[in-house]
Amino acid sequence: MKKIIFIILGCLTFGLGTIGIFLPFLPTTVFYLLTAFFWLSSSEKLYQKFVASKFYAEHIDRTLVRKEITTAGMVRMFIMMFVVFLIPCLLVDNVVMRVTMATVYVAHVIGLTWYFKFSGRKRSKGTAMAEAEVEVLD
Repeated sequence: MKKIIFIILGCLTFGLGTIGIFLPFLPTTVFYLLTAFFWLSSSEKLYQKFVASKFYAEHIDRTLVRKEITTAGMVRMFIMMFVVFLIPCLLVDNVVMRVTMATVYVAHVIGLTWYFKFSGRKRSKGTAMAEAEVEVLD
């Protein structure tokens, strides 16, 4: 019974994550991480298919694991975040809330830019040489 519920929840979160690619207020990455969790807990076959899919590769592996994102991808992400932060600012007439939202948005822009562009994995000299040796041997 638990396996069936996890499969259904995985399908639901996969659907929401896929819709989130097109709608700025649905977080694709979060839903795809939940999909991986549910399918890993229920079905090895579904999990392996999901991990091998282009959706996982594009939104989880490339972005979160390898920290690779294009400039266009970052601009798109920041525009979507701006829309999400703008909605409450337009609906609520409170200066303190608007200043807080603007501050949080700017902190996100700075933090995420640093995370994706400047915090890449640093390889030690020994690691780089070992990887070069493996490439030569292959």
